[in-house]
Amino acid sequence: MIDHFHRAWTDLTGPGGPFELTTATIDGRTVRVYRHAPANLRQLWERSAEFGDRPYVVFEDERHTYDDIHRQVRALAQVLRDRFDIGGGDRVAVAMRNYPEWIVSHWAITALGATTVGCNAWWTGAELEYGLLDSRPRVLIADDERLERVLPHLDAVRAAMALHVISVRSERDLPADADRWDDVVDAAGAPDTLPPAVIEPDDELCVFYTSGTTGTPKGAVLTHCGSVTNVLNCQFMAAAAYAGAQRAAGGPPTPPEPPVGAPPPVVLVSTPLFHVTACHCLLHPGTLAGNTLVFMYKWDAGRALELVERERVTSLSGVPVMSREVLAHADWERRDTSSLAGMGGGGAAFHPDLVAKVDAALPNGLPSTGYGLTETTGVVTSNFGPTCLLKPASCGPVVPTLDARLVDEAGAEMPTGTGSVGRLQVRGAVVFAGYLNRPEATEDVLADGWFDTGDVAFIDDDGFVHLVDRAKDMVNRGGEMISCGEVETAIHEALDVAEVAVFAVPDERLGEEVAAVLVPQRGVTLEPAAVAAALAGRIAAHKVPSRVWVRHDPLPRNANGKFLKRQLRDDYAVPPAS
Repeated sequence: MIDHFHRAWTDLTGPGGPFELTTATIDGRTVRVYRHAPANLRQLWERSAEFGDRPYVVFEDERHTYDDIHRQVRALAQVLRDRFDIGGGDRVAVAMRNYPEWIVSHWAITALGATTVGCNAWWTGAELEYGLLDSRPRVLIADDERLERVLPHLDAVRAAMALHVISVRSERDLPADADRWDDVVDAAGAPDTLPPAVIEPDDELCVFYTSGTTGTPKGAVLTHCGSVTNVLNCQFMAAAAYAGAQRAAGGPPTPPEPPVGAPPPVVLVSTPLFHVTACHCLLHPGTLAGNTLVFMYKWDAGRALELVERERVTSLSGVPVMSREVLAHADWERRDTSSLAGMGGGGAAFHPDLVAKVDAALPNGLPSTGYGLTETTGVVTSNFGPTCLLKPASCGPVVPTLDARLVDEAGAEMPTGTGSVGRLQVRGAVVFAGYLNRPEATEDVLADGWFDTGDVAFIDDDGFVHLVDRAKDMVNRGGEMISCGEVETAIHEALDVAEVAVFAVPDERLGEEVAAVLVPQRGVTLEPAAVAAALAGRIAAHKVPSRVWVRHDPLPRNANGKFLKRQLRDDYAVPPAS
């Protein structure tokens, strides 16, 4: 099967193949790209107009066709250009849950050649203020919950820059110069065409924030070329896996075509659009393919199963904990899930036992997984369907537009296919342009086009990547990356502690949870429960440690004075007494 997979890969990417590769110069670097790719993401959006009255966005009980969303996009794009003079080089921040307005905003901003700043919907008011001041957008489009948090900080933001506010699904009082969405977006009166725009492949598409190992979140600048290339990487990896399986079964060496008249794929999008998983790996490819995208108000496994049955969902993609919760839910046997052709996702480890459970649970479908980062605009590897069953412990081979290598602690390149374990670095069109306003942080991870993922891995003889550990000081809580340094800083600011170490501990549901060990200042009495109360409103709720221990002995350190967090993880692996 693996040999057939590699042959299919070669056929698909070779001369005349549907995913034929070529090279391009982007930002002074020669990179591999797809010969037939759109030049920018606006072109991808314009292509989707052909799907007309096909269902595009389902949000709970709301339904929008491709025509509906296209009219809204044209209306908003016209207002952004004519009233606010938004165009290439300008930024517009979007802060909301997965409402249809998020999608309309993103495509309208993209069509103008401007930049979408994806604000984390879990951020507190202070964190939203930081993100706005860091990215300096000219317009903020926000829903009621985010407005409630950011309005007390708006004067401070506006003291530094001009910022117009457009409210979404909110009846609260607004600044006199703010607008409400329904007053701005007149779909019935939308122009017939988008405003003109000139967009180069290496222009900014969006700024998405990612937690660093220390300090505040960093804005990763992603480009049109990287985003378009990621779309085709996503499509290619699925096509190669299924074409390889067809070859192995004696069929034609091409990706299988859907039956004539078959309904389009229906994807349940269960992760936030301000992450590359949902935006770049589901929204973008799904739009190009004419898929129907189903969204929920918030994640709930029972509601997900209800939507699978009602909408005839063909693919459920999220972080692994979501697949586990769906399979374990009492309604799994009661609901009709026969439409599911795939279940999987990324953002966290998709363990081999879950691969087997998904395979057993889906008589008409297969599991899949992958690996990627914000800084790579989406997928680095993908293990799709047939190959996922063959190598369930692997996150898959590296996509064809990326080079990959392993390096040791000194930065020297290591051999692959020998079991050697090293830090994974990648280079190619999907690698980000750098961190916004953070040249030193960019230099720490990006050199000569090579991005250091900070993840430790080995690459087997077949070219499949196996993740071993994470070199960065992070917690992967259900796919949400949390900086241990950021949480430690918040604890020091909020409590009278002499030492604090924040680290990941295993969690059956989320994969990892945030844990902290604190040493109070001499003479200070501190209860574990006080930590959550002290951090409330200071950092987002999902960053607050769920497991806290207080000790009076100094924390263990190495010869360089760094805390031995691996030892702390071993010492505190069991949940503390409640």
